[in-house]
Amino acid sequence: MASRTDLQTLLESTLGSSNVYFQPPPSLQMGYPCIVYSRSDIDTAYAANLPYKLTNEYELIAIDSDPDSDIPDNLAALPRCAFSRAYQADQLNHYVFTIIF
Repeated sequence: MASRTDLQTLLESTLGSSNVYFQPPPSLQMGYPCIVYSRSDIDTAYAANLPYKLTNEYELIAIDSDPDSDIPDNLAALPRCAFSRAYQADQLNHYVFTIIF
């Protein structure tokens, strides 16, 4: 089973920088472009009424000032990663994805 640190490494490689943050506190000054992510769900598979496989699901938010950023396309190309929605806030473009990792 892959760990969260494996996901961190994958996202840093995909972004091309270390501006990848797991559940950052509000006081953190983030660098842009960046990816912010947090765990959103745990999928549990059962056998004989007992859990035997847990799969983590994470919400990824790519944030960039460039509306034509390549980051959403790079994230969409990852296995088991799906685009959810996009929005603008504070003059930044936010692209929300869900990844099962």
